[in-house]
Amino acid sequence: MKIPFLDLRAQYLELKDELDEAIFRVANSGWYIGGIEVEGFEVEYANYCGANYAVGVANGLDALHLGLLALGVGPGDEVIVPSNTYIATWLAVSQCGATPVPVEPDGRTYNINTTLIESAITSRTKVILPVHLYGQPADMEQILAVAKKYNLRVLEDGAQAHGARYKDKVLGCHGDIVAWSFYPGKNLGAMGDGGAITTNDSEIADKIKVLRNYGSRTKYINEVRGFNSRLDPIHAAILRVKLKHLDAWNLRRQQIAKIYHEGLINSGLTPPHSLEWISHAWHIYTVMSLDRNNVQAKLLDMGVGTMIHYPVPPHLQAAYFDMGIKEGCFPESEKIHKRTLSLPMYPQMNDDQVNFVLSSLREVASLLE
Repeated sequence: MKIPFLDLRAQYLELKDELDEAIFRVANSGWYIGGIEVEGFEVEYANYCGANYAVGVANGLDALHLGLLALGVGPGDEVIVPSNTYIATWLAVSQCGATPVPVEPDGRTYNINTTLIESAITSRTKVILPVHLYGQPADMEQILAVAKKYNLRVLEDGAQAHGARYKDKVLGCHGDIVAWSFYPGKNLGAMGDGGAITTNDSEIADKIKVLRNYGSRTKYINEVRGFNSRLDPIHAAILRVKLKHLDAWNLRRQQIAKIYHEGLINSGLTPPHSLEWISHAWHIYTVMSLDRNNVQAKLLDMGVGTMIHYPVPPHLQAAYFDMGIKEGCFPESEKIHKRTLSLPMYPQMNDDQVNFVLSSLREVASLLE
């Protein structure tokens, strides 16, 4: 048996008739920028997230970047970010001319450690930018309390957490803005790049609508120096189809995670920790191993695909060498990046495939004893 880390074709085949009809509908409309498909998805996604507004953009990085700009972030400002995240979180801050200020993760959840945020705040701090990593919501109640205390704004990176819940409320409007990615491999993915923000603030939504469209709300009339960052109608139509299946797919992810949890007992691998008061979206199922690279290589030999999220933390990437952060400065994050391994996780997996992954893991564990 061969188990890929991700099988997007299986997802397409599951919804083939619906997706083909949506793609044809856009192709046949003759309208390929904006229009009713984008507007329809924005309304439907806002409703799903319990937010007043959703604004589609070209990708998840743009959602973060434009969200920060809408909050007034610019040169000289600082933004609190996790040290353990994908580099896009940091890049969005840098694109504004601001400085990312990293904070270590909680070793159990891999999300930003909320007890360390306050000590990272300075007079230049403007925004706290938590990431709902791997699909598990960050502790928003604590983050919002710190933000209120210091009069800061909160922009959430929800790129991996579509449909996740924090204390029974779907992510989408806990902070000022949530930035979303619809990269194909996400829980809610397009067939190419796509992104959006959700918010309850009409002024923020309006700013991002202008920024995404060359700084214009009226054709050829430009109010500010904007960008070309628009969600394509064909992707919007695809997302409208998939949104109807998101909850069912997330439920299947939760079932797979439960099988993994039970099967990893006494395996020598550390399973992820899920907090009781959240509903995990399980975008990624990540285990910890002291011998991660060997485990990955042997699993591949057995036909099981895995990935590492992520092999190098942002502060040790060449892109951020100029910040002068040396190895060892963020040990908790560095430990995670050296030890984590992500197992296959997609809703089209059947139980036989999941159990094959587990039996392969157990065999690897015996070989490495």
